[in-house]
Amino acid sequence: MQRMKIVIIHPNSLCGLAMRSILADMAPFVWMFRDVEVVSYNSMDSFMEDEPQNVVHFFVDAQTVRDNMPFFTAPHCRCIVLAEGAGDSIEGFHSLDLYRSERELLKVFLTMFNMAHMSHGNEPHTLQQEESLTLSQREKDVLELIVKGFINKEIADKLNISIPTVVFHRRNISEKIGSKSIGRLTIYAVMNGIVDVREL
Repeated sequence: MQRMKIVIIHPNSLCGLAMRSILADMAPFVWMFRDVEVVSYNSMDSFMEDEPQNVVHFFVDAQTVRDNMPFFTAPHCRCIVLAEGAGDSIEGFHSLDLYRSERELLKVFLTMFNMAHMSHGNEPHTLQQEESLTLSQREKDVLELIVKGFINKEIADKLNISIPTVVFHRRNISEKIGSKSIGRLTIYAVMNGIVDVREL
C-alpha cells in the first residue's frame, strides 16, 4: 500500500524546506495515520510530472493556487494557501501567513485543524488515550510550562522543584515524545489536551 502524502508546492525552495520540516513534525500528531510522507515541489509542473498518489493535503503558494484554480477547488482537493502577508490570502481557502514565526504558524495551524474537526461534529482531536498516558502528571506540568515559553528556572519556581529536577523531566519528556523540538513538543501538548492552543 502506498504511503499517504502531504504535498507542498512553492517556488522558493527554502520556504518549501521550512514548511516540510514543520509539517513532518506535525504529521504523526495531526493526521490520523502514522505513515505520512511530506513531499515538496518548486512548481505545479513538477508536481504534475511526478503524479503522486494518495495526497491527503496540499500546502501551496497563493500564485500557484490562482493559476490552477480548477485543480485546487475540485472536491477531492484539500488545500491551504501559503500566503506571504495578510493581503496574499485567497477567498474560500484557509491561509497560513509565512511571515509569522514558527510558533505562530503552529498555533494557527492547530487552531484551523481543531476548528475543522469540530465543524464535522467531533470534539477537538486528541491522540489515542494510551499515548497521552506515556507522560506522568509532573511531566505534563513541566511540558505545559515549556511550551508556554518558560525557562528552567521559572519552571522550577512555579512547580516548587529544583532546576536539576526540571532538566530530568525535560530529558524524559523528549525521550518519550521522540524530539527536543519546541514545535513538536507544542504539537504533542496541544493534541493531547495538555495545553489549550489559545494559551500559547
